[in-house]
Amino acid sequence: KKVLYISDKVGFSDIEFLPGNPRVLYATAWKAERKPWTIVSGGTQSEGGIYKSLDGGDTWEKLTEGLPEGLIGKIDLGVSQADSKILYALVEAPNDEGGLYKSENQGKTFVQVSDEGGIRTRPFYYANVEVDPTDPNVVYVMATGYYKSNDGGKSWNRLSPPHGDNHDMWINPNNPDLFIQANDGGANVTFNGGKTWSTQLNQPTAELYQVEVDDQYPYWLYAGQQDNSTTIAVPSRAPSAIQVPATGWIINTGGCETGPAVPKPGNHNIVYANCKGRFDVYDKRTGVEKNYDVGAANMYGHNPKELKYRFQRVSPIHVSPHNPDKVYHTSQYVHMTMDDGKTWETISPDLTAFEPSKQVISGSPITRDITGEEFYSTIYAIRESSVKEGVIWVGANDGPIHMTQDGGESWENVTPKKLLPGGRVDAVEPSPHNAEKAYVAVLRYQLGDWKPYIWKTMDSGNSWELLTDGTNGIPADYPTRVVREDPDREGVLYAGTEFGMFISLDDGKSWESFQQNLPVTPITDIKIFRKDLAISTMGRGFWVLDNLSSLHQDEFHAIGNAPILFKPKDTYRYQFPKMRSANFPQPALDIDYYLPADTDKALKLEILNEEGAVIKTIVVGKDFTDDTIEDMQLSETIYIKSDKLSQDAGAQRFKWDMTHTGPWSKNENRSFRGGPRVSPGTYSARLTVGEVVLNQTFKLTADPRVLESGITQEDILAQEKLSLGVSSLLTEARKLSEALGEESKEDIQEERKLLVESAQGLLDTEKGTYMKPMLIDQISYLYGTVSRSADFYPGKDAFDRYDELMGQFEEIKNTLK
Repeated sequence: KKVLYISDKVGFSDIEFLPGNPRVLYATAWKAERKPWTIVSGGTQSEGGIYKSLDGGDTWEKLTEGLPEGLIGKIDLGVSQADSKILYALVEAPNDEGGLYKSENQGKTFVQVSDEGGIRTRPFYYANVEVDPTDPNVVYVMATGYYKSNDGGKSWNRLSPPHGDNHDMWINPNNPDLFIQANDGGANVTFNGGKTWSTQLNQPTAELYQVEVDDQYPYWLYAGQQDNSTTIAVPSRAPSAIQVPATGWIINTGGCETGPAVPKPGNHNIVYANCKGRFDVYDKRTGVEKNYDVGAANMYGHNPKELKYRFQRVSPIHVSPHNPDKVYHTSQYVHMTMDDGKTWETISPDLTAFEPSKQVISGSPITRDITGEEFYSTIYAIRESSVKEGVIWVGANDGPIHMTQDGGESWENVTPKKLLPGGRVDAVEPSPHNAEKAYVAVLRYQLGDWKPYIWKTMDSGNSWELLTDGTNGIPADYPTRVVREDPDREGVLYAGTEFGMFISLDDGKSWESFQQNLPVTPITDIKIFRKDLAISTMGRGFWVLDNLSSLHQDEFHAIGNAPILFKPKDTYRYQFPKMRSANFPQPALDIDYYLPADTDKALKLEILNEEGAVIKTIVVGKDFTDDTIEDMQLSETIYIKSDKLSQDAGAQRFKWDMTHTGPWSKNENRSFRGGPRVSPGTYSARLTVGEVVLNQTFKLTADPRVLESGITQEDILAQEKLSLGVSSLLTEARKLSEALGEESKEDIQEERKLLVESAQGLLDTEKGTYMKPMLIDQISYLYGTVSRSADFYPGKDAFDRYDELMGQFEEIKNTLK
């Protein structure tokens, strides 16, 4: 029930209980408002202050003695666990009235103990006070900096956690030297009162504003990462070996936290990066950047109406899909450079609403706060059509949508007539299939409107259709940030909302959740590249959904009651680099299939080479309860049982590791696993579902980096052939050893027994430490050197050693005849 209320403009930002008596509690009132153009923090005495209840919240009394008497803003409280009479209040108030207040009588009277500027910076974002649970004179304050006082707040020392912009902390009640601290960079633990800290590089908590990709193999993802110095890039899959995978493969790419970072097509070493409106050109080879700001002026602290160019903190950068030298950058105007920022041409008029009443000093009525985040009336999104050069769409953070069909010579306001004014056009998306078709996503939650807004035009903005009415899949209170159309299948749309991902298979008529294993988090941007879906999130880093190819096929859009085997995506034959571990998928070819709900059949998946020979068979189900395992040289099928070949109804994915059937082992969990890698080429998948047999072909393509290094297809084929030969030899040797072991258990003649024991002695290594490796171990060693490492033409010694081991094995077999 509502027990304390002032107005719809005032909330309560902190509640604290008296230690030992939960019926006594304190609450702080705060008038706060965040609009796209301003921050309001504070109000009159009737709109803020500290309240106390003695009866569990039924009735409240306002505490005023000794506190500021004029404007009052955000207040945070700290109650001493060691002495419940002591109460601290960190108060936002004008001038020297702001600071830390202390009460020694449970709030009856307060005394200001500090007006230190550092402890009260940007209270709208920060302002948190905590008290050591064992000592009421030890006080911590979190703001832009992190401060500690040992004398009840009279003097302060600054602590040095791994990151600034500090928000919260938890102190162990039994050991105050152990505490956890939270900041814009992550969370940290200290066991010695803040002298040393745990790392932040073990938390997938990155806040990313957008996602771009380069054209490397494998490709890398780029973004502005909130509050970690510069924009960043990380690979889509493991690109190389590294000592500490948990902290590796993240590089700086210039600019600063806001981004974006946009790699130049054709030259990923050059990255165009933004820092709160400043344009930089970063060179990965040197690790330094050149600054080519439009206007070359510091925007901080300005009323936006005074500025020649109004740049948002996350001002977009966009490279033309038709010319990698043409780069767009936006303020309230569209700017274009053809020489990496050395010179700029403004190719548009002001394309924003620019309402005079919204051009104000941000941060009132107490604390001025102007970082560019509240610069209203700037262009927030820009994209050029990939279908037709010169067709450019832009959207402003105060509502208008414009487009040009002649590269900026003339612009037309194409804002939907039914679109409510003032919302942030978070994304524009020219269709990759039709130059007259486009989509926009509009965000209005800072105006108190949490509805989703995705619009579509089919006629260059003359008319628009709302694709999100709150009843067709995306809930009515899920604000939308981004929409993209699949470049390989017209009408397949991906939408990022405040609470996760959605997909439409019918051009926006209906939507379905596409959350899969994603955490619930805001989706800030979407990129479809090489048939992968890459996203950036506000708080959970980058995520990639590998391989969308099944969504592009007609069969997926006409699913019925029959099983389907989708055509596998032609796949790069990457190798996983030698390393301990990493949170990246192992290279594999995805085989997608669909099973109807009434399927109760065993499944068999066969991989065939270009000549039609079966090189691997995976099975699951009741028809394969017994092992059917015979020597490959006898042309018998070898089944590898795997429950990863799912029998569940619906769309399923099996990941083939691009290997042949491996050598036999008496250990069933290892037998036939770890086979030689197949060569690049054309293959086919054959899926048997009961009586239904389905076939699809696909290609495996060599890693471009391998080919660039000088390795040829012939080299890889020679390696494959040798690896298969060694694998077959290892299987024969192991099976012979196993057969001899079984024979030795039987009642055989002494002469035969001596032959068997002699042969086993030559095949099997004696048990013990560092015993001499015999033939099977020698074959296994050779197998490891030629089959599972890099693509290469094996050395002459490997071929010679294979012939030598083959000869030794033949000699053993001959002695047993």
